[in-house]
Amino acid sequence: MADECFGHPRLAAIYDSLDPDRSDLDAYLRMAEEFKARRVLDIGCGTGVFALLLADRGIEVVGVDPALASIDVAYAKPGSERVRWICGDATGLPPLQVDLATMTANVAQAIADPQTWQKTLRGAYEALRPGGHLVFETRDPAGRAWEEWTREFSYRVTEIPGVGSVESWVQLIEVSLPLVKFRWTYVFAADGQVLTSDSTLRFREREEVEGDLVAHGYVVEDVRDAPDRPGREFVFLARRRARHT
Repeated sequence: MADECFGHPRLAAIYDSLDPDRSDLDAYLRMAEEFKARRVLDIGCGTGVFALLLADRGIEVVGVDPALASIDVAYAKPGSERVRWICGDATGLPPLQVDLATMTANVAQAIADPQTWQKTLRGAYEALRPGGHLVFETRDPAGRAWEEWTREFSYRVTEIPGVGSVESWVQLIEVSLPLVKFRWTYVFAADGQVLTSDSTLRFREREEVEGDLVAHGYVVEDVRDAPDRPGREFVFLARRRARHT
């Protein structure tokens, strides 16, 4: 089930305005070019920012996300007809043969349930052509990112055209590693409505992720640093084995 920030229509509609800096996607665009990907599966595509960037480059894209409200936002954007949108997740995909599967931003960590995580890795594997790549990021638990998830660090007021002022902030609810729970609060000045969105992220150690990938038949080719957050995240590059191996 999608968090309210993605699944509530009013929150999904302002998601891009509250998080306008998507320079984190530059590294994924470079990797799509590095692997000469012509077909990409964007797992957890959200409001479609990355999928549409890929489509702008002539790449055939399938975007999948469990939040219908986010898919609706993506579908309403210019150029959305070039992307195949699926409301769902990687555990129940139609037959695909993509060159690259991605999970950008918090997607991998948001799959907190261990069984769903294993099924996601398997679903991505089956969607890849032999030799295709799965690329995703996850925060290094040693960085203790949750220590900055406070109202003091996160409070801001955003002016959104057609919506008005929106106050937003995050508060930590519980740290019980590997799980971290937190709550975003949104206050709409136009009518005073207050909406909240609770999320849980799983902080996996590098060795755990590598073990999961190998167990599902992937070859871990590299674990890179996130260029926009050096020393704080692991970026995994895994390849589906060719059929003859």
